[in-house]
Amino acid sequence: MRIGLASFACRNRDVPFNMSQIERAMREAQGKVDLLCFGEAYLQGFDSLCWDYAVDKAMALELGSETICQLRQWSKAYGTALLTGYIEREGECLYSSCAVIEDGELLCNYRRITKGWKEYWRTDEHYKEGSETGKFTFHNREIRLALCGDLWDCPEKFKTEHLLIWPVYVNFTADEWNSREMDAYARQASLAAEHVLMVNPIDYEPQNHGGSFYFRNGKIIDRLPFDQEGILVVDVDDAV
Repeated sequence: MRIGLASFACRNRDVPFNMSQIERAMREAQGKVDLLCFGEAYLQGFDSLCWDYAVDKAMALELGSETICQLRQWSKAYGTALLTGYIEREGECLYSSCAVIEDGELLCNYRRITKGWKEYWRTDEHYKEGSETGKFTFHNREIRLALCGDLWDCPEKFKTEHLLIWPVYVNFTADEWNSREMDAYARQASLAAEHVLMVNPIDYEPQNHGGSFYFRNGKIIDRLPFDQEGILVVDVDDAV
């Protein structure tokens, strides 16, 4: 089983552009990976919210929206499963969520359980966190799912002997990444799982260098260069 980590550029509040990026990555990955993964809140962009509920509600997407339905169709058309973060609306509630879709079907819809995705000192009761950790079965393998700050705030809740996929949005400077943060993220990931795949999108406003990483036992085994769109392919059968 091959998993692709797509570190592609996204734009805040520009769902059509971000969708075009997802389809472009799916075309590139077709026949090369079984599951293609994007970062936290990739569909709308992590900084797409303004914390005015009336505005943010319109930016969020329901699972039954045309956008999500299009992702379902693409997963069938390209024969590639898809994992992506997005800002979800269910009723009057908003979440930072991550959907996993295979052959048009929803395998998992994980809602981040930690509050770091929002400016919680400005938000109200509409902005919520999930109550359960995320996991799904893919190609007869159990895969655990965490979003960004989950592994910093409560890594023990995501501890697993199986593979963990970690979509994030983290905008350190290049110097910060190279001097300390890459190693820090690798070590933190090891508190939850031996094998961790982390994917971070590229963004230009604000600057986010992006990147994709395969961590094993707290060490960086493979990665993509910063600021370079690409798909890191990890052969899970060989790695795990």
